[in-house]
Amino acid sequence: MRLNSTLAGITHVLTGGQGIRPMELGDKRFLHPGPLRWLRAIGWAVALFFLIALTSLPTAEVFGHMWPKSSGVAQFIANLIGVLAGLGAYAAAVWFAEGRVPSELGAKSLLPELGTGLLTGAAMFALVMAFMAIFGLYDIKASGPAPVWIALGKAVQSGVIEELLIRAVLLRLVWRAFGPWIAFAVSAALFGLGHIVNPNATAFAAICIALEAGIMLGAFYALTGRVWASIGVHAAWNFTQGYVFGASVSGGEFGPAMASSTARPGVADWLTGGAFGPEASLPALVVCTSVGILVMYTAWRVGHLAGKKKALVN
Repeated sequence: MRLNSTLAGITHVLTGGQGIRPMELGDKRFLHPGPLRWLRAIGWAVALFFLIALTSLPTAEVFGHMWPKSSGVAQFIANLIGVLAGLGAYAAAVWFAEGRVPSELGAKSLLPELGTGLLTGAAMFALVMAFMAIFGLYDIKASGPAPVWIALGKAVQSGVIEELLIRAVLLRLVWRAFGPWIAFAVSAALFGLGHIVNPNATAFAAICIALEAGIMLGAFYALTGRVWASIGVHAAWNFTQGYVFGASVSGGEFGPAMASSTARPGVADWLTGGAFGPEASLPALVVCTSVGILVMYTAWRVGHLAGKKKALVN
């Protein structure tokens, strides 16, 4: 009883009291039951992936080139327009090809779950950097206020578009085809591999991304049935990492920052993340994987991963 009450409290806080629901995988029109549904699901995943990528990113690029590069506000607006284009393309495609309004983008839950996700992502990265500072792995130097718009635009774009592509498309539709465990393994692995081409990436960095982010962010989606918490965690993690602490984000720079955080010379890269950034470090792996396991366990307890849904939270 105490465990159920604890898990119910976690889900209540996470969703702002909106309640959780199983992921809606799609079972109409192109995804209707019948022969080769697994193949149709995979084919639709590929098509939807490229539709969103080729809608959102070029849109942001076009508007970014139209407006002054020196204006952080203008570049943020360009990123925001690209994000809205991606969300619109996803919603329209799902309505047309799957015959449903995407519950994973439920507007009623947007603010509470996004807000909780933002707080969670920021707190998790702050905890990672606290470990770095306590054990002398990183040098963190405050530099004062800095223009925020470039970092904010990058955080919003990466949080929304990557979560649409990896969770709402790949995780959901591979789940439709082969079940939850293969879906988690495939989406997490592809998320990790997608970062291997980044500057300063290593095999260990890709493994860290797959385990700590690929599983954790998918678990938030599986638990709530919506992508807002995953988007919030992802965006806030990147923003806190790149803007608040001024550390490398997946091997790259995030623009002006309030601090400068660098790994101390002579410390092993697997402890600090090296030039790739703290997300490829042991502290990040421990913190994020622990959160991921907790959320995954909660999703399993309420029956969102397999079998009949249990009456823990409605």
